Amino acid sequence: MRRAAFAMAILFLAGMMLPLAGETKGKTHDVVAEVVAIDVGVKTITIKGEDGQEKTAPVRESAVAELKKVKAGDRVVLTCQDNDKGEHEAIIAIKPAKN
Repeated sequence: MRRAAFAMAILFLAGMMLPLAGETKGKTHDVVAEVVAIDVGVKTITIKGEDGQEKTAPVRESAVAELKKVKAGDRVVLTCQDNDKGEHEAIIAIKPAKN
């Protein structure tokens, strides 16, 4: 009985770690941009890049706390997670940009 309980506990913990591992896979890159809008409810941020184009991107759970601290007009450094093909997937970190 103890072995079964121990095995179940290990499987439970492994299952809890899978979402965390998914947030850091692939390559990352930083982007400096101006915040246009945020939507904490659906975890998205709309930014205007240095090229002047506006884009909306999903924000991973690891960056939601910081998402709540920014507002339209703020300049930020976004750490973007890319997939294996180098395509943008989501924002994993948000920091204020140095002026």
